[in-house]
Amino acid sequence: MTYIVTDNCIKCKYTDCVEVCPVDCFYEGENMLVIHPDECIDCGVCEPECPADAIRPDTEPGLEKWLQLNTEYAQKWPNITVKKDHPADAKDYDGKTGKLEAYFSPKPGEGD
Repeated sequence: MTYIVTDNCIKCKYTDCVEVCPVDCFYEGENMLVIHPDECIDCGVCEPECPADAIRPDTEPGLEKWLQLNTEYAQKWPNITVKKDHPADAKDYDGKTGKLEAYFSPKPGEGD
């Protein structure tokens, strides 16, 4: 099992999870984070820290595409190890549906 980041992170990009991760397995895209599944130690400390409730165990049904997306972009985006300010409009996007199709960006984030 590993933890993965799902669609509610898109355009919210809270980084509270990054601060508690003991193995620094988060990677930053332009408007979301992902977890590298091969680096995650399945400790679960990140899941309750996410204000957008976007982190899930990969054992939940229907998350296969999110496991694939996390795996792919963790190899392309820079590692993030420190908490940053979230976007000013993050609350406006929290809970919106269709964020992958409407807002996902494959561009990397700022990194550390």
